[in-house]
Amino acid sequence: MAMRESFNKCSLKEPARRSGHNLFPVLTYFVPFMTRLFHLVSTLVLATCIVNAKYIHKQPRIPTLWSDKVPFDGVPLPDYPRPQLVRKDWQNLNGQWEWAPTDQITNPPTGKTLNETVLVPYPIESALSGIQRWSRRSFYRRTFEIPPVWAGKNIQLNFGGINWKSRVWVNGKDAFSFDITKFLKDGQNELIVGVYSPNNEANYPIGKMRNNPYMLYYRASSGIWQTVWIEPTKPAHITQLDTIPDVPSGVLTLGVHTAGAKDDTVTAIISTKGKMVATATGKVGKDLKISIAGARLWSPDDPFLYDLKVTLASGDAVTGYFGMRTISKTVVNGFLRPALNGRFLFTAGCLDQGFWPDGLYTAPTDEALRWDLEQQKKLGFNLVRKHIKVEPARWYYHADKLGLVVIQDMPSMRSDEKPKANADEKKNFEDELHRMINQLRGITSIIQWVPFNEGWQEFDETRITNLTKSWDSTRLINGNSGSNCCGRDPGNGDIIDDHIYVGPGLTNLPSSTRIAQLGEYGGIGMHVKGHEWNPNATFGYEYVKDPVSLTKRYVSAASALKGLIWKRGLSASVYTEPTDVEIELNGLYTYDRQVFKPSSFDQLKAINLAVRNSVAWLRAGEYISLGVTTTGYLDRYLRHSNALGATSTVSDTTSRKESTFRVRAGLAESSCWSFEARSKPGYFLRHFNSRVRIDKSEDSARFKGDATFCLRTGKTAKGVSFEAHSVPGHFLRHANSSVYIAKKGGSNLFDASFSWEADTTWQVASPWWRSGADLKIGSRVSLAATTKGIKNMFLRHKDSVGVTSTITSSSDTTTKQDATFTMRAGLADPSCYSFESVNRAGQFLANVDFRIKLAEKKSGDAFAMDATFCARPGESGTGVTLSSYGKAGHAIRHYNSEVWDAMNGGPNKQDNAFSFAADISWRVATPWAA
Repeated sequence: MAMRESFNKCSLKEPARRSGHNLFPVLTYFVPFMTRLFHLVSTLVLATCIVNAKYIHKQPRIPTLWSDKVPFDGVPLPDYPRPQLVRKDWQNLNGQWEWAPTDQITNPPTGKTLNETVLVPYPIESALSGIQRWSRRSFYRRTFEIPPVWAGKNIQLNFGGINWKSRVWVNGKDAFSFDITKFLKDGQNELIVGVYSPNNEANYPIGKMRNNPYMLYYRASSGIWQTVWIEPTKPAHITQLDTIPDVPSGVLTLGVHTAGAKDDTVTAIISTKGKMVATATGKVGKDLKISIAGARLWSPDDPFLYDLKVTLASGDAVTGYFGMRTISKTVVNGFLRPALNGRFLFTAGCLDQGFWPDGLYTAPTDEALRWDLEQQKKLGFNLVRKHIKVEPARWYYHADKLGLVVIQDMPSMRSDEKPKANADEKKNFEDELHRMINQLRGITSIIQWVPFNEGWQEFDETRITNLTKSWDSTRLINGNSGSNCCGRDPGNGDIIDDHIYVGPGLTNLPSSTRIAQLGEYGGIGMHVKGHEWNPNATFGYEYVKDPVSLTKRYVSAASALKGLIWKRGLSASVYTEPTDVEIELNGLYTYDRQVFKPSSFDQLKAINLAVRNSVAWLRAGEYISLGVTTTGYLDRYLRHSNALGATSTVSDTTSRKESTFRVRAGLAESSCWSFEARSKPGYFLRHFNSRVRIDKSEDSARFKGDATFCLRTGKTAKGVSFEAHSVPGHFLRHANSSVYIAKKGGSNLFDASFSWEADTTWQVASPWWRSGADLKIGSRVSLAATTKGIKNMFLRHKDSVGVTSTITSSSDTTTKQDATFTMRAGLADPSCYSFESVNRAGQFLANVDFRIKLAEKKSGDAFAMDATFCARPGESGTGVTLSSYGKAGHAIRHYNSEVWDAMNGGPNKQDNAFSFAADISWRVATPWAA
């Protein structure tokens, strides 16, 4: 009786190896397929298995909506488990198996009845399994029969996923290759699986599973936890498909992996609704390049999937699907951004951990698996971060179909125990990371890989980040999610990722190579009696008392994202979390999915959509600069010089101001835009005889029409284009350092078709001059409150804390000096300002935990940003508003005689919306201390 250790994936793609450990599905070796696409009828044979011990139906601690829909005496999860590589004939081996704990998995109990019954594929710790306890080692046993119609075929045995190490016997024989044909016999066949599940007793990628769960670590899921099935194939058959879309070229690269088909020919047919779109034929072992003319692209708003059928000349055939999409990086609004199909897409989603109170790691039904994603989509999210877990293949299929982009984490090694990983454990982690990427390579919705989370068992992070990129250069790599709070920032990759609870706080700015992402925020908890895993032990980052309070708090936190998007270049946000998980009560739904906790589904959806839509290229009142996108001229910006529109590089103060414009609603049409010169208020960009220039505003229809430009989709993916409102078909274009409105192919030299698309596409960039109001550097000022009903109230420092006090000519000298500041060029940006105390030289007004205080000047960027404020015309229409340079959406505000760095409608008391505009508007007054 031969025996060998095996990969629990039980696939035929790789040669046999001596050992293997992983939590990942069989999807590793296959690319997306859906039976329905070719109108095939799958021949599903439901396997029968005689089990002597009675299955004991255990009651979940808190049942889900689907707990009672599980067919306890039938076949749970009956859907074909591998949508990316579908065969029409298969046999589902889910259902009741014999089970027993053991102290070894070396000698199988061949021919022996085991004394308990487990419901596969639910983990043994789950209620649905019927066992509901952990066992370090255990045996599974069942029998099955091969349908007569499969005679002459090779039989493949597939395991979706087992935690963690498995050994498999068929009729007592070595089943290592998992082409089990030669081990089969007529009638009943015996299948035994030995499983070793140490969980956190060993240091392998286990994510959040623990044998003794606590706080944010949950019940382990041991043993078989995904579908088991067999299927017939030809001796020469397909084992994996790699689909790599190239959107700019309109080409799909298809890699077809096979077994026993060395000299075979492969044919691929791409179709939609039964109509062929493209086809290609080639030799096995060589990639097929398939052109798709005018390809319809996949996106969250249009999750279109093409049908795929791949056939070997020798007879094997599989079906599936793929989406045409590409993910890249581009500069938008002056910040590095992610681009889906060449366009910036702000993604907002949830931290989805994939646990269930009845099935733990395994959803009770496929309907339940899909439901979780459907609710997130209905709430206005377009992203899901799959948090340190790899899901069954059908979860990703649902994400692809629904249109949710996915950030995929690598399950971490244990993070809360010593010792740290040794060399063998690190090597295993790298192997499993590589296998995960290979498993999920064909998933359309995945746009980002995350090898480490919060530094948990982080090692060689820079090398691992580079290694991950070398395995898949078509997606973004996030080396350590939450590097601001925990672990080390690898410094490379494509993403800089912050975790801020409750947040969203102040996120890191993007760099020239890394996109800024808020990988976790939120975590707002609320109790719901009767729907808690353990009411006596709960965890949350912040608690609210009722659904109305939860709605208000969520809306407040999410609203703050808008300022981060515009001011800090934030490109993605992830809220913790869609459902409660065991004692964590941070969910929008309870753990059993039976209660939506906020008071208004529609309010949450509305704010989520508002956040996503706040990525508008232009916003009235904001200051911007317009950058050239033509290759070779990327350092040039639109400016006015001697009243004429031009493009040039930007260096000194004059060019910075002349390259900055204030966005106004269109003078002729409010749905379009006008651009007021920063350095000459009241003067607007307009065209006159096709030349673009600035002129003083006139109350005439012609001027208003000529000074209005309508935002259009960019002629290239690098930005946007502007169509002249008064001359449709003419666009803002640069030519030979001058700026015109031009018509492609027109009669003028500047209408030439050459470089037309690039020359008419502009990057909406951060303003070269951030302040919209001028304060004289070196002068002394005092700042008076302008709120109605308040007189003679001035900002001052008292015991180093910012307050407002009544100050008159009779006030003492110290008080007057406390209320007087010397204007300095902004410590973080010379286009903004810093306020130095006149009686405490070297000390500046600064944001210290949102309170405005007087602080000693320090070296480094953090203090410089906290002590820099950008002036703009007062929010109330009078005076100036001093916007925080370091905290998006915040401005200096007086509130109950205290001075704060506040945000309208934010989570803190000083963010109260009442009288906000007036309270952040200050009159620049004659200094009290001259």
